[in-house]
Formats: sequence, C-alpha cells, structure tokens
Amino acid sequence: MDFLAAFALVLVIEGLLYAAAPEAMRRAMTVILTQPPGAMRVAGLCAAISGILLLWLVRG
Repeated sequence: MDFLAAFALVLVIEGLLYAAAPEAMRRAMTVILTQPPGAMRVAGLCAAISGILLLWLVRG
C-alpha cells in the first residue's frame, strides 16, 4: 500500500510540473537527451540513494 501511495505522489508531482511549466520540462528533456549514458546512470544512482536516505530519515 505504501508503494502505491508513493507512486501516486510521483504521478501528482510530475503531472503538476508538466502542467505548470511545459516548456521548461521540454527544455529539460532536450538537455537529458544530450547527456551520455554514464552521466545519466550516475545521476539516477545519486537520486535513488538520496531517496532511500530521505525515506530512512522520514520513516526512521
């Protein structure tokens, strides 16, 4: 159940970003497409680790 709640929050946040600033999201995607796969992999791992640490701090 917690996973579904977290997934729903991701959808809400992403949806709000696209609704509020579609041009900024388009520019961000253009920048992402120009990044090498290694840089994207490192950024993804950093984001995942940050999320795990934040979840650990919030949930104890």
